[in-house]
Amino acid sequence: VQLQASGGGLVQSGGSLRLSCAASGLTFSNYGMGWFRQGPGKEREFVAAIGWAGGSTYYADSVKGRFTISRDNAKNTVYLEMNSLKPEDTAVYYCAAKRRFSGGTYYEGPRYGYWGQGTLVTVSS
Repeated sequence: VQLQASGGGLVQSGGSLRLSCAASGLTFSNYGMGWFRQGPGKEREFVAAIGWAGGSTYYADSVKGRFTISRDNAKNTVYLEMNSLKPEDTAVYYCAAKRRFSGGTYYEGPRYGYWGQGTLVTVSS
């Protein structure tokens, strides 16, 4: 299984970025997908998740209204559209896959069985 995250970069405060995560080696439609991030000197935190069928989405309070998660099951890809970026959004962003009916919630990192390598997002003030 491989999860390949891309789309990170340097952006000014108030700007936008779109992250992508391409999955291979798994039946994508059987997995809910999540985005987590780890900022400098911080623990990993939940950002957003989307159910296996795309009908349910979940967001951390800190990004609600600014970030949008979506998926394209035909392309085995999940996206994270990030708008109104703030310096505190600076982090390495990781995508992860959580198998259907695996229990727990999308907010829990340990419930995800597969992780990508991360893509760095830097927001300058």
